[in-house]
Order: sequence, then structure tokens, then C-alpha cells
Amino acid sequence: QVQLVESGGGLVQAGGSLRLSCAASGRTFRGYAVGWFRQAPGKEREFVAAISRSTSSTYYADSVKGRFTISRDNARDTVYLQMNSLKSEDTAVYYCATGPRTGVTSTAREYDFWGQGTQVTVSS
Repeated sequence: QVQLVESGGGLVQAGGSLRLSCAASGRTFRGYAVGWFRQAPGKEREFVAAISRSTSSTYYADSVKGRFTISRDNARDTVYLQMNSLKSEDTAVYYCATGPRTGVTSTAREYDFWGQGTQVTVSS
């Protein structure tokens, strides 16, 4: 299976920025769409952003639209999530996920392979 490793999380002040990375450590995910999800303590996992296999399509949750940007570098087998204007409500563990779809989807159960997550904490 595809193995994913997230990195780039940390502590940031409200209004600040972070750039998360999701890299394939096993089989490539270049053939699949990739999504970012997040989960705060006591809450359900929610969709953040997704990018298609071809990079031609992106999709964002309304809560992050205009602030977050998803991109991918297939040559490096890496997907990025640039997070700007961070808010305290963005605090969560962020997960990347992939496979088997090639087009964007916001539904977690559509993704077969998941990383272990990276913590993002935004202080007020």
C-alpha cells in the first residue's frame, strides 16, 4: 500500500502561516488524488482540501477557502498544504490521505491510505 508521512506541523500564532508536507514513503501516490483532513480533540474528522491526480482540480472546505492552498509535486511524490491566516479553530491533527480515486473528493471513506498525522496548534 501507499505509505504517507506528514510533516511541517507545529505551534503558530493566530494570523501566522505553516506549510505542511505529505510524502509517499512506499508506493507512489502520483496516480491518485490526495486529500487533507483534520481532527480536533472530541470532534469528527473533517475535510480540508484535495487535489486531483493531474493537479488540474482542487477543492477546499469553506472554512479554509482563500486561506489554504493545496499543491503537489509529483516528481518528488509530495503534496503540500500552505496554510495562511491561521485561526485558533484550525488547531487539529492534520492527515493526508490518498487512493484510489483520481478526482477530488471530500469524503474520508473514499480514501484508502492515510498518514499518521501532524499536529497543528494555533494560539489565540
